[in-house]
Amino acid sequence: MRAASRKKRRSARPLSPVLLSRTSTVVAAEPDTTRLGHRHIPLHAAVANELRKSLLAGRYAPGERLVEDRLARDFGVSRNPVREAIRALASEGLLHVTARQGAMVPSLTPGHARELIEVRAAIEGITARLAAQRHEPQIIARLKEILRRGMAAVAERRMSQLSELNDQFHDALAEAGSNRVLTDLMRSFRDRTAPAFAPMTTRAADQTWKDHAAILRAVIAGDEDLAARRAAEHIHNVGTNYLATRQGAPKRKRAK
Repeated sequence: MRAASRKKRRSARPLSPVLLSRTSTVVAAEPDTTRLGHRHIPLHAAVANELRKSLLAGRYAPGERLVEDRLARDFGVSRNPVREAIRALASEGLLHVTARQGAMVPSLTPGHARELIEVRAAIEGITARLAAQRHEPQIIARLKEILRRGMAAVAERRMSQLSELNDQFHDALAEAGSNRVLTDLMRSFRDRTAPAFAPMTTRAADQTWKDHAAILRAVIAGDEDLAARRAAEHIHNVGTNYLATRQGAPKRKRAK
């Protein structure tokens, strides 16, 4: 009885800082949601999610070196989950890791950006084609609502909301295509091309949501070829404008 009582008392005590740094899954009686070390999810996944958000938001500059000790201190975890997170993000192409310099934020060169944009345009085109083919009423209704909110945000110059709404539109379009392989590919390439689709001018935002409207009209009409063409054009247009700002090249004219 005494041994069982002691065992019960030990399990009720909060985890020590040392134990927090050694476990990969944390169970705490009163989790501190501001510290990743107290969340009820694998630490390496939590770190990867937070670091991915920071990378996509542009909080780390291209070429910047990410130091494991500093990240571990910032997230309130040990180095092991940080190392696993870095490995996962490197496999996604969001980080570049070398034996000498460790993890660095990759620089998106114009040539590499063009290649990524070309592939993403092809994937988005296939996704839109499938969305027009499947024609799921519930998802189309959701796309209409996202489009309405996006157009309103542009009209009212609520630019900070557009990135999230843009992601919602493309996620819903992928869901309408009902192909999980394509959805996974699309999300991967969306993350890797994030710099090209990040903060945009009011004029670019207006064109982006006009493109979205044209894609959705084709999907609603069930015109597979037109939906695919509009989606691919949209990605090419945004990507080409991004490359033009990087190189000072003339902007590509919109295909008719």
